[in-house]
Amino acid sequence: MKNGIENGYYHEITPQGFGLVIKAKDVLYSQTSPYQKIEIFNSDSMLGRVLTIDDLMMVTEGDEYHYHEMIAHIPMMQHPCPKTVLVIGGGDGGTVREVLKHKTVEKVTLCEIDEKVIEASKEFLPTVSCELDNPKVDIQVGDAIEFIKDKKNEYDIILIDSTDPMGPGEGLFTDEFYTNIKNALKKGGIMAAQTESPVTNQKEIKKIYEQLHRVFPIVAPYTSNMPTYPGGYWAWVFCSVDVKPLEYYNDERAAYIVPTCKIYNKEYHNARFALPNYLKEIV
Repeated sequence: MKNGIENGYYHEITPQGFGLVIKAKDVLYSQTSPYQKIEIFNSDSMLGRVLTIDDLMMVTEGDEYHYHEMIAHIPMMQHPCPKTVLVIGGGDGGTVREVLKHKTVEKVTLCEIDEKVIEASKEFLPTVSCELDNPKVDIQVGDAIEFIKDKKNEYDIILIDSTDPMGPGEGLFTDEFYTNIKNALKKGGIMAAQTESPVTNQKEIKKIYEQLHRVFPIVAPYTSNMPTYPGGYWAWVFCSVDVKPLEYYNDERAAYIVPTCKIYNKEYHNARFALPNYLKEIV
């Protein structure tokens, strides 16, 4: 069975032979850009509208906060005063939305290679993309690999909200790219990135962490539930030259951010860095 919508259901089957099925209604948007196939459909479920790219799950209205709260607030809350933030990928806008909950932020640069993802999300996923027109947001449509090459000491936080290491996202998983990311961070800066499913992508995770360890002195995986991603469990990574995870936490900012979140809080934050044994062996 191929991935995608067929006979009223969206199917996504992993190479391991299991996956996800969602009752589907009408397709709201379907376009093939120069980079990928983009679709948004109404589900007949609690998940609401669903964004897929190349027939792989990216965002659902019903559970996107599991992902976006984790990629944004874990690194952001461990910086004393994040003012400049770069989001790579993330054209749906969910990560930008969470970043802008931090009142210290003066500018968010969103570097997204595919303008059609931004356009579709603005039109059909308004609860996710709601901050993309914020005057603090600078949208750069283009290749992040080229964008980051000449950036030095510019960002407090860099968030890599990429697709899987294939297609347009493949070049975001290389030693050269991670080195350029490191160089673009200010002193005390933090990079966080999605690093795939610990359940279904163990080979890919091992390769990613080998690369990260070659570039960053501090590499700390963290995990959380992600109901509609392969295996229902996802990994991110906290990387820095000079900041260790959990050595700082901004309680003042947490006081106004936590009430806006569905899962994020200080206790949950601290627990994210506890890893199961099988994942410790990989990373």
